[in-house]
Amino acid sequence: MIPLVHDFRGESVLVVGGGSVGARKARRFAREADVTVLSPAFADREFGDVELVRAAPEPDAAEEWVARVDPALVVAATDDADVNAAFAAAARDAGALVNRADESTAGDGDAAGNRGADSVVVPATAGADPVTIAVSTGGHSPALSKYLREEIESEFAGAGGMAELTADLRDDLRATDLSPADRRDAVRAVVRSEPVWKALRTGTANPRKRAEAAVARALGGEVDWST
Repeated sequence: MIPLVHDFRGESVLVVGGGSVGARKARRFAREADVTVLSPAFADREFGDVELVRAAPEPDAAEEWVARVDPALVVAATDDADVNAAFAAAARDAGALVNRADESTAGDGDAAGNRGADSVVVPATAGADPVTIAVSTGGHSPALSKYLREEIESEFAGAGGMAELTADLRDDLRATDLSPADRRDAVRAVVRSEPVWKALRTGTANPRKRAEAAVARALGGEVDWST
């Protein structure tokens, strides 16, 4: 499998199944998409900012529901293989992507078995906006996937702040008389600077000041940020 990233802003997602798996998937996609959850009952779990539709997802009604929601992605997360297959087929016929929970290992969304190009998995992820780090073990070890995600979250705490800081630095460096090569070296020095990471994680120092110091060390002198 080759990982890809999909922007669901402005898109709709249909989750079929109101159990714990459906709730988890609904919360995940509700961060960006308009999510509709179809189920005769809903688990005692938080679904997020979604539309809950209390109805039995019968196989022969799959096409109608897919046409009604017009989703970019259909998540088939019931405990009925026939229902999941029917909604997956309806999604493909409508040109939507498919995520079948019964073809994934519990816990990290890794793939198990063969999948088509329109069938997607939802890997374990770590990071903070705008950084996302995905982990997949190909369905072999959900426990390892979870462990790696936890390690990544610990190791790269502050990654979201680093992304925003270096984006600002890149914009400011373009306004200086530094060459493109020097600008690249400056940003690389910042992302490799432990003092900058520490400032982002702990809030005990000004990350921007630490970053400017890292740039000065990398370039062998102070940078005139006012130009």
